[in-house]
Amino acid sequence: MINFDQPYPSNRSPVCAANLVATSQPLAVQAGLDAMRSGGNAVDAALAAAITLTVVEPVNNGVGGDAFALLWDGARLVGLNASGRAPAGWTPERFAGRKAMPLTGWDAVTVPGAVSGWVALSQRFGHLPFARLFEAAIDYAENGFQVGPISARLWRLAERHYAKFPDFAAHFLPAPSPGQRFRRPELAEALCDIAATQGESFYRGALAEKIAAAAGRAGAALTGADLENHQADWVEPLGQNYRDLTLHELPPNGQGLAALIALGILRHREVPPVDSAAAVHLEIEAMKIAVKAAFDHIADPAAMRLAPAQLLDEASLAQAAAGIGAHAAALPPAALPTSRDTVYLTTADASGLMVSMIQSNYTGFGSGIVIPGTGIAMQNRGNGFVLTPGHPNQVGPGKRPFHTIIPGFVTNSGAPRLSFGVMGGHMQHQGHVQMVRRIFDHGQNPQTASDAPRWHVYPDFSVGLEAGFRADVAEDLAARGHRVRCEPHTPVFGGAQLILKTEDGYIGGSDHRKEGLAAGF
Repeated sequence: MINFDQPYPSNRSPVCAANLVATSQPLAVQAGLDAMRSGGNAVDAALAAAITLTVVEPVNNGVGGDAFALLWDGARLVGLNASGRAPAGWTPERFAGRKAMPLTGWDAVTVPGAVSGWVALSQRFGHLPFARLFEAAIDYAENGFQVGPISARLWRLAERHYAKFPDFAAHFLPAPSPGQRFRRPELAEALCDIAATQGESFYRGALAEKIAAAAGRAGAALTGADLENHQADWVEPLGQNYRDLTLHELPPNGQGLAALIALGILRHREVPPVDSAAAVHLEIEAMKIAVKAAFDHIADPAAMRLAPAQLLDEASLAQAAAGIGAHAAALPPAALPTSRDTVYLTTADASGLMVSMIQSNYTGFGSGIVIPGTGIAMQNRGNGFVLTPGHPNQVGPGKRPFHTIIPGFVTNSGAPRLSFGVMGGHMQHQGHVQMVRRIFDHGQNPQTASDAPRWHVYPDFSVGLEAGFRADVAEDLAARGHRVRCEPHTPVFGGAQLILKTEDGYIGGSDHRKEGLAAGF
């Protein structure tokens, strides 16, 4: 039974409809709904929204980023890894003498995979012509869109960080004010080219030539061959049983495995009352174990020393659960980088298709590299590698880096139940655990689960508590030995989008921490 009470401060109600779109920007939601009203399915809606997001929310994603998706096709769950690989020239020796992978510049740029993901999803599952999916995005790029208040604030914060990159400054600066109309005509031309060529221009045509030429002028390692050799991969999702449900995540190189580890531990323990210190402590301790495992092991699957099945070994998870005591366990600090800048979207249609999709530049606008004449901002996913010799995630030619962005999906007895995600870098696997626990252990509806205050385990294993928890919860956790930070509603707590399937249709929720909404018909 879904509880429609809303005990947390919120200005939003759950949305009930036969067809739904939920994401972080209202114009992208409208693009998705328009696609469905034009005869498209949930896949077309997801792609129209995703492509529009690259225009209207550039502070978090772009054409030069990566993407992942989980999709219920009406009979089974399928996964897509559309993340890019390191250039062939990225040997460990190239980065010798550095203490960490660069965060900006060409040596942070891996091959962008998002466009290949759009093509793969459209060709396999879409109903509408590929070019139709670009119409809203091209219109907003050509004629302008009014910048949302949260995007404007993030844009302004990024201004100083990227001002040293002249091509970035020419395209994106000065930062617009909230409500100000912003046009991106160069990007409109690039989107037209991608639409007309089914993505071929980006990897093997005119746009690829422009990307490779810009890299060559800068002395970067990325080449036309790196772009040409890229492909998105259909993958088998991983699953972890939890009570009478199964949480599904994509296999590495993404960090979704950590959410499965944490829930695999928690399934062996009783569920304390919602929002209690006992519940938060138990979840945090399980998450700490999972985070440590992720930092130690998750990488390009070809480089991992332990297979996902080994990290999900039932006996090991049960032993870990039994080892969680009343006090916080000490763990060494983690070493992998994290980022909070991503967009997540989910769609569902009356035929039963459901899509869980996420795409990102990694940090903000990405690397600071914008390809002249195209408006394409290149991601900085290369920062997700480490330089530690022998580490599975050590940088290397053609490898995919550790990825923070993960779509989530829940099934019940082999049937779809929840398509969801919680954008926000290191928050994502933690948010997945919290959403599953709130909806399925405590019966909260998707909007209430999203509205609830969140906890966050930082990479140094200190704990952030979002405003909204009772004061005694923080005091209790501190007494248990947690290093607690009581924080306002900062971006570190991410943004959730959720669609829950019911007998009569769908129930959607969209995070009040973002600009977007859930809407349907």
